[in-house]
Amino acid sequence: MAALFGARVRRLRTAAGLTQAELGARTHVVSTRITQIERASGAKPTLELARALDAALDADNLLVELWPYVYREAFPDWSRAFMAHSERAVFVGEYAAHVVPGLLQTEEYARAVLSVGLTLSGEAQLEERLTARMGRQKRLDSADRPVLWVVLGEAVLRRPIGGPAVMRGQLERLLEAAAQPHVTVQVLPFDQGEHDVMGGSLTILALPDDTEIAYTEGAHYGQLVEDPAEVGTFSLSYDRLRAAALPPLMSLGMIRSVMEGNHRGTNVPSRSAWRRVAQEQLQQSGGWQLRGGGRRVPRHRPRS
Repeated sequence: MAALFGARVRRLRTAAGLTQAELGARTHVVSTRITQIERASGAKPTLELARALDAALDADNLLVELWPYVYREAFPDWSRAFMAHSERAVFVGEYAAHVVPGLLQTEEYARAVLSVGLTLSGEAQLEERLTARMGRQKRLDSADRPVLWVVLGEAVLRRPIGGPAVMRGQLERLLEAAAQPHVTVQVLPFDQGEHDVMGGSLTILALPDDTEIAYTEGAHYGQLVEDPAEVGTFSLSYDRLRAAALPPLMSLGMIRSVMEGNHRGTNVPSRSAWRRVAQEQLQQSGGWQLRGGGRRVPRHRPRS
């Protein structure tokens, strides 16, 4: 329905002889928002925006009448496409700035996160999304499980989502997951400063045919990137994040320290020290390694 809504907007805009920028000006949004709506690649339009588009395009309430059906979908098109690719991926690299990635969330933590989405229409949809999220985690225990490499911004550890008890259980889950040979967890400390992906989260998927896909996500939108050149840029950004983050063992020490409430006692080495160790661990990792040009080369993994 989001794709149908976007196609109607594009057809009406073209018939009216308007550019995306001109339509954006008439509806008081930036042109990229119009692009997202037409491609069904971003947050769903609000009712107010649907009304503004309808009026600007003289659509005779067509867009307003379509809007409720767009919001009945549990998952936007771009989210479903991302989940489908994730089911096939042999490598999943994630950077999370605000919350623990879905593959490693406890049910209590996931419920707290999903309960605050602006696109949530009610309790039934919350349960549907929660069931889907928990179900996707089963692949980490399957025979064709992917290599999972997660980089967490320090804020992820210190934001008490769901309350202290829920957060403690979530940090314990991270420690348990990181003990598995196919899962690596790193923490990017606050003192690292600015970086390429500060605006949200980033996921890199490597598929069985050696192609890569990137997925970026903010609070209320997501974008699936399949163009090889764009994906290459995101992949390089992700490699830089891995190199800048604390090495895995030091990362687990920070997670454990936060979990125990010993914030002041966290033993964090100097930036030069952990950067050197991080580079060494990335080069020696058993999953994916860096090579010239920033590209990662998969090593063959034995099937379980």
